[in-house]
Amino acid sequence: MFTFLLVVHAIIAALLVTVILMQKSEGGGLTTGGSPSGLMSARGAADFLTRATAILAGLFIAMSIALAVIAANRGGGSIDTSLARPTTPPPAVNGPANPAADPVGNLTGAPVADNGAVPLAR
Repeated sequence: MFTFLLVVHAIIAALLVTVILMQKSEGGGLTTGGSPSGLMSARGAADFLTRATAILAGLFIAMSIALAVIAANRGGGSIDTSLARPTTPPPAVNGPANPAADPVGNLTGAPVADNGAVPLAR
């Protein structure tokens, strides 16, 4: 049922985009041009494309709300934990057995990078 409604929603969205793009540009929009009574005239309100846009927009909003309600109330959904990180900490890296024998003085147990440098005498 949800998939069917989702497909209908996509069709409504495609029709809405098509109807909006088919409309004649009034030349106004966000600019100051165009006639002041273009959209509010009786002829503009009765236009088929204007009515189709209003109907499709209403259907789109209603379908969006209905799909959100259905998705929120769907039962049986679980969270996929296949990519979750493990909750136990990884094993610690063991440092040298004798910290005094560590030539660099790395007492944290972190691995020491060997870059060929000679350690300084203490």
